[in-house]
Amino acid sequence: MAAKDKGDDKKNTDRVVCRNRRARHDYEILDEIECGIVLMGSEVKSIRNGKVTIDEAFGRVENEELWLFGADIAEYPQASYMNHVRKRQRKLLVKKRDLRKFAETAEQRGFTLIALDVHFTRGIVKVTLAVGKGRKEHDKRDKLKKNEAGRQIREAVRKRG
Repeated sequence: MAAKDKGDDKKNTDRVVCRNRRARHDYEILDEIECGIVLMGSEVKSIRNGKVTIDEAFGRVENEELWLFGADIAEYPQASYMNHVRKRQRKLLVKKRDLRKFAETAEQRGFTLIALDVHFTRGIVKVTLAVGKGRKEHDKRDKLKKNEAGRQIREAVRKRG
């Protein structure tokens, strides 16, 4: 088999450009999907320079298509008049079969589509979306306590052995 046929996407990911670090804290992640994204040339150049923010980005299904809202891609200075609009909605590319399965769970009450990261896979910009359920404040505190307890146990085992 050729190296590209192994199907292990983690090995083929070149680099993560932007990550939504608050998403895993604010939401309980149930399912993830990797999507392509329709971009203009100046947007790709800005993403390559790391000038993208997805802290407020979310996905929405409209007319059986998946769209990304709230992603802020800075203008590329060398693009002059051919530049793009910073916070426009962008179409996400995903197979119909995956979209139906993914959107079905996202449309339930209390669930939302959150952008987790923007990365390059073999030179192509990809966005990882997740179905998440918002956490309450006490759930966030419980998660932090659990993580801290696990960290202390690992540290004690490391010191002992």
